[in-house]
Formats: sequence, structure tokens, C-alpha cells
Amino acid sequence: MHKVTTAIHSFAIWLVGLVGLGAEFANYVYIVLVSMVPLIELRGAIPLAMALKMPLVPSFIVSIIGNLIPIPFILLLIKKICAWMKTTKYLSKIPLYLEQKVEKNKDKVTKYAKWGLFLFVAIPLPGTGAWSGALIASFLDFKFKDAMIAITGGVISAGIIMSIFSYGLLGLIFG
Repeated sequence: MHKVTTAIHSFAIWLVGLVGLGAEFANYVYIVLVSMVPLIELRGAIPLAMALKMPLVPSFIVSIIGNLIPIPFILLLIKKICAWMKTTKYLSKIPLYLEQKVEKNKDKVTKYAKWGLFLFVAIPLPGTGAWSGALIASFLDFKFKDAMIAITGGVISAGIIMSIFSYGLLGLIFG
């Protein structure tokens, strides 16, 4: 993960310089980009922001924004992308893995429909989050609007939990 975040940080610095923003924006761009990465998402971005001694509220906001940016694209395109991947020799195992992941979490979500999707995304555990929630919602044919509302609520809730953990508990220990 360190190599990924180091590469993202370098890209953020380059991007901020390219656009002509001040260096103080580099960490915010960094946090947005980290929160867009699957498996890391805001669950990793918020503790990273705390470690960088960034203020809580702006870090919380940019983490949520970054975490939500890929979600509409996943909801709208993942089934088509997976169908195409199944036709290729080297990528065909990826959609099978994704379908197994959906099947594994299907009961947790379908039992409570939109609330299940919300809770799945909101509880910051490994393997849950906006990316996984969007994947599940797409494969279970949730309506786009319902999925976006549930996932957005879940991301905000996970952000609150991670902020309390990072800026509260970890802040007391390491601050």
C-alpha cells in the first residue's frame, strides 16, 4: 500500500503544479485520490489526513467526495465491463472473482434492501465500502438513485466513524 500511496502523492503534487494551485492544495488532492482507490477508500484516506496533520472538516469532506467520484461509473458500467472481460483470455477470471464477492455478500444486502446496502457501506470493515457496495448494487439490479442514496449515506457514516477513530482515538494516542 505504501508504494501506491507514494505514487498517488507524487501524482497529486504534479497535478497541483500543473494546474497552478498552491502547494497547500497538494495534500487535499492526495486525500481525494487516495479515497478513490478501491480497498483503501476513505477508510484509509481519513487516517492518512490525520497523520498529515490536516484539519478534520476539510479532510472529511474531500475524502467523501473522492470516495463517491467513481461510484456512478461503477453502477452504470460494471456489468458491461465484466461482460466484455469474460470474452478475453487474460481478464476473464476477474469478473468471476467479482461475482463470487457479490454472491458472498448478497444475503447481507438483500435481506434489508436499501438499508442493507447502506449498512454494508457504512461499517468500515475490510471488504466493505463504496466500491463493493456499488458492485453489489449493480449486480443485484438496484435502481441507480436508490443505490446512490444508500451508498452516499454509508460513505458519510463510515467517514464519521473513521474521523472519530482517527482524529479522536488515534489523535489522543499519537497527537
